[in-house]
Amino acid sequence: MEGLSQFLLAIVAIATPGGLFNVLWATLLGMAVGAMPGLTATLGVALLTTLTFRLSPGDAILILICTYVGAIYGGSRTAILLNIPGTPASAASTLDGFPMARQGRASEALGTATVGSFLGSLIGMVMLVMIAPQLAEVGLMFQSFEFVWLAIFGVVISGRITAMNDPIKGWIAGFIGLLLAQVGQEGIHAYARFSYDSTNLAGGLGLLPALVGAFGFAEVLSVMKGLNYETVRDTGRGIMPPLGNILRRWRTVLRSGVLGTVMGIIPGVGEDMGAWVSYAAARRASSEPQTFGTGNPEGLLASETGNNAAVPGAIIPVLTLAVPGSAPSAVLLAAMFIHGVRPGPLIMVEFPTFVFEVAAMLFWASVAILVLGLALTKPMLYVLRIPRAYLMPLVFVLCVIGSYAITSRVFDIWVMLGFGLLGFALREMDYPMAPLVLGMVLGDLLDKNFRRAMVLSDGSLEPLFTRPISAVLALLTVIVVLWGIAPVRRAATRLMGRK
Repeated sequence: MEGLSQFLLAIVAIATPGGLFNVLWATLLGMAVGAMPGLTATLGVALLTTLTFRLSPGDAILILICTYVGAIYGGSRTAILLNIPGTPASAASTLDGFPMARQGRASEALGTATVGSFLGSLIGMVMLVMIAPQLAEVGLMFQSFEFVWLAIFGVVISGRITAMNDPIKGWIAGFIGLLLAQVGQEGIHAYARFSYDSTNLAGGLGLLPALVGAFGFAEVLSVMKGLNYETVRDTGRGIMPPLGNILRRWRTVLRSGVLGTVMGIIPGVGEDMGAWVSYAAARRASSEPQTFGTGNPEGLLASETGNNAAVPGAIIPVLTLAVPGSAPSAVLLAAMFIHGVRPGPLIMVEFPTFVFEVAAMLFWASVAILVLGLALTKPMLYVLRIPRAYLMPLVFVLCVIGSYAITSRVFDIWVMLGFGLLGFALREMDYPMAPLVLGMVLGDLLDKNFRRAMVLSDGSLEPLFTRPISAVLALLTVIVVLWGIAPVRRAATRLMGRK
């Protein structure tokens, strides 16, 4: 009951004219970013992080969360109308959303996606309030040995899930991120590593310039390389979903919300896997699975509920373990540190009300996407008509300004450009970006805790494998790696089939 009262108080505290104004404009901006193919939720949150670091922590984090939620929802606009997902999280929405639009049911599709996104965010928010305090208590049992394996497991599972066809590429991207995080002074004795007598490199590679480059500048290069597209001129009549159909599919909504939240909690997996897993589960549970992919509203409802539920899910490990569940939440984690909030197992001790404040921010962001999604769909379509020749240079300028603004170092601009070129090259070779970003975020966690573990154990590796939680995480990591090797997976499948 105490947690519920704190949650309600936080909702009321945000409901000021200034707070609601921030909710509306940040959510609307996120929807615009998500709706424009080539821009992502990660890019939107990263750019706003660099532009809001002079605001108060509460206002800045509220703006970033609303932008995050709005961007994940906004990607459904282009997925439905253009068959081009505005963000990777909306890729599954093209399967049934675009066929519905081609059948003259664009209004129904847009309304279904809006209500599904709203309900998914609410389900994830409820699970955040229920799970985060308990997970923080479990996190207190973690010591340096456990955090070492948690960092490795996060990179391994992220690489496995984001590169299903070739997990080795995902693992390579993840460990590249871990290695790049080692550049600069180490955290115990401040010894400069991989600096090559450069004072700039001795200060390390900034996380935000790296993220802005990998997702911002790399997106600019990818979009300018891609083909042009034409926008839809008309969406049909008013945007009002058939609520009766949604109420009849309450099992799909609940299942997709829970699955999306769980997928969000897994480090580095993110909203796109929340959508795909929810879509696959809805198809398996349907009595007419053959209609999925041909314009079935249930498939669209499942994917949109799942990807938006993954947003609160991704924030859960950020708050309780300081481990991001997705790329945008990695930027959000960095923003929290910038604004003086220290996520981790002690969050309920040092900032006892912060978890409930974040849940309240998610609540208002959910309300905003419902109101704005139903009211402003047609006007927002004009945003899609901005020529790329005008849009991409603007994004590039924002990338440069955002990278420079944090520390006023020209070197950070070069870091942004370097990571942009690296991200573009990796994308061209079908390497996923999420493990690279997660590796950058977890590199410092892995480095410091491994060194502390070696000090505590007098240089012995034994506690990494004999402590109960460490042993479980090590076993899970090995299983994920072995299952990602095709011959091993086929042999295990045959063995289980015989039994």
